Amino acid sequence: MITFLSGGTGTPKLIRGARKHLADTGITVVVNTAEDIWISGGHLSPDIDTLLYLFSGLLNTRTWWGIEGDTFRTHEELLRMGVDEYIGIGDRDRAVHIARGELLKSGSSLTESTRILRERMGIIATVLPMTDEQVATLIRTGNRVIHYQEYWVKHRGSLPIDEVIRYAPTGPSATDEVLSAIESSDMVIIGPSNPVTSILPILECEGIIPVLMDAFVIAISPFIGDAPVSGPAAALMRARGLSPDSLSTAALYRDIIDLFVQDIRDPVDVAGSLRFDTLMTGEEQSASLAKALLDTGESRN
Repeated sequence: MITFLSGGTGTPKLIRGARKHLADTGITVVVNTAEDIWISGGHLSPDIDTLLYLFSGLLNTRTWWGIEGDTFRTHEELLRMGVDEYIGIGDRDRAVHIARGELLKSGSSLTESTRILRERMGIIATVLPMTDEQVATLIRTGNRVIHYQEYWVKHRGSLPIDEVIRYAPTGPSATDEVLSAIESSDMVIIGPSNPVTSILPILECEGIIPVLMDAFVIAISPFIGDAPVSGPAAALMRARGLSPDSLSTAALYRDIIDLFVQDIRDPVDVAGSLRFDTLMTGEEQSASLAKALLDTGESRN
């Protein structure tokens, strides 16, 4: 079994490629939940939903969020009625948020709610939230503290970042399901997702680091030079006092990884790293990178 640590869009693109070489039953994904938010009565878990839609064949792979062909009538009507729903939620997508919200309000954990949704959608891969406890990534900008979703979606990442704050009132701790999955994995792949908002929230869950130290772990850099392949990773790294590049990313993961992968175009030198084409511009490129990683893991594990 292969376990991915996932958030954002970079790792789901890699998982799409891995499915060309692995059965879904052999894939487990531990997913960042620090970007979850209740909105308009539903529970949005963007990184989980991207995986659910990917594995069920519903994902809009032009945007890498939401459902292909979805309509936005409810969202448009809410805006017309003066509701500040700053995230464009599709109608079918909203149904998933409402279903999850009802499960959570009825007492199901996020892990259990995800399992139920996964089964209802006919998914045989395993999708696990990193924790069942509340976690949120917040951005301090000037005299305001806002949710990451507001920073990235509403303000399109245009606000200055003074501090990245992880709000976690009760922990968080990794679930038993997450720890067991990593312990039983042949290899763990940390995908090329935003280190600060997608991967570090997972690594900050109590119990994760020790099991990763005992696992065979490959991490892929999301940077080429000082620029991320996509998203606000550079600004978030700088807000943590880190340079936005592969060297800093490797340093963040150094205690838990066995191999580090950079893009063939990356001018930054990380000693001992492997070089592959990590620009997953299409399904074929994703499959090629996934095969290179799987072959590397099999030969060195």
